[in-house]
Amino acid sequence: MRPGLALYIGGMGSREQNFYNTLIQQYGFEREAAEIQDLYLAGQREQACHAIPDALIDLISLVGPRGLVAERLAAFREAGVGTLIASPVAASKEDQATQMRTLAELAA
Repeated sequence: MRPGLALYIGGMGSREQNFYNTLIQQYGFEREAAEIQDLYLAGQREQACHAIPDALIDLISLVGPRGLVAERLAAFREAGVGTLIASPVAASKEDQATQMRTLAELAA
């Protein structure tokens, strides 16, 4: 998750106008969003990845054991979320397909 998040938070758009950076700030990670962007724009992408707090990943991603993902999906459903965009992150196409099947099962 970290490389993709670092790209979006740190490198999508300019320093003055980055929708994703602004969004992460609105989630309560103002200092972290600024640090990630500073590192990313300075070419320090690995450090930008390490600057992403685990709490942020947990907040915006469905990661972890099956039971935890099921709990998070239930919370989304209770909050009124009707559409979920899923981008599986895995080493192989087979693993991505497995993740999508599991997500579909849990969401049903």
